[in-house]
Amino acid sequence: MKAAVLRSLVPVLSLEEMPRPELIPGHILLRVLACGVCRTDLHIFEHDLPALRDPLIAGHQIVGEVIDGATEELPLGSRAGVSWIGGIDGTCPFCRRGEENLCDALTFTGYSVDGGYAEYALVRSDFAFPLPAEVEPKYLAPLLCAGIIGFRSLRVAETQPGDRVGLFGFGASASLTIEVLKHWGCEIYVSTRGEQHRTQARELGALWVGSEEEKPPVALDRAVTFAPAGAVVVAALSSLRKGGVVAINAIHLDQIPAFNYDRLLWGERQIRSVANMTRQDARDFLALAHEIGIRPRVRTFPLDQANEALQAVKQETAEGPVVILP
Repeated sequence: MKAAVLRSLVPVLSLEEMPRPELIPGHILLRVLACGVCRTDLHIFEHDLPALRDPLIAGHQIVGEVIDGATEELPLGSRAGVSWIGGIDGTCPFCRRGEENLCDALTFTGYSVDGGYAEYALVRSDFAFPLPAEVEPKYLAPLLCAGIIGFRSLRVAETQPGDRVGLFGFGASASLTIEVLKHWGCEIYVSTRGEQHRTQARELGALWVGSEEEKPPVALDRAVTFAPAGAVVVAALSSLRKGGVVAINAIHLDQIPAFNYDRLLWGERQIRSVANMTRQDARDFLALAHEIGIRPRVRTFPLDQANEALQAVKQETAEGPVVILP
């Protein structure tokens, strides 16, 4: 098969002929139809996250057709989706408490095991999710991480219908999260850099949109940060009412600046990190996305332009999520 491969001593992804994965017990083999490009892929590519596999086929927002290892839930020829978490041990204290997203032995798709920047992918069958056959794969791929992790961020922030919610940064995940907030009847306030992102936020229904230096005109019940910058966390915290929550949607973050406790955190305001997702988050969000008909604006690249796809994410030149089509 063809695959875009990351090697530690090579500064770009290289398109290579690789052996097609062979089926092993408990797994399914997918013919990849689409794979979303996540900012986490960029962190892996730029070594912000330590290497776990070399060489590596990245990509963890996989839409594929089941071609071997079919199960009752995922029959041969059906559509399946794969996300960031590729497996758990099921036995650690976190798993036993139902907190599988915090498992001590997590497997990460496209990080600790090969992912979807390829023509085929081998994945655990219990971490693959049925997807509707009538929706184009390019619209489904971004839902599988950007959408799910945005949805989990709202849960971590304890968002309720009708809340005033701030989104700080406005990339692929925020552009999907805003669809959920609209469905819940929330007031949406967006603070982000870049006029293109501000225009998109307005078009998608934000009540107020400002630059990263501007503060929303009302005190927020909840806030979610999407930019990997500690200063954004402080900006979100400074916009909260007493008792409000900031959820940090980032796997990598630079240093959070010092801030005034009495003025910004006191009053039972809270800062919470968002770590991965659970299978229940995935199923709940995918069902909701299908119910409300989320169809993200996407920019597609062929597999042999995987490097250009990563740069589109880095330079924020796409209006919405970026997707590779093998």
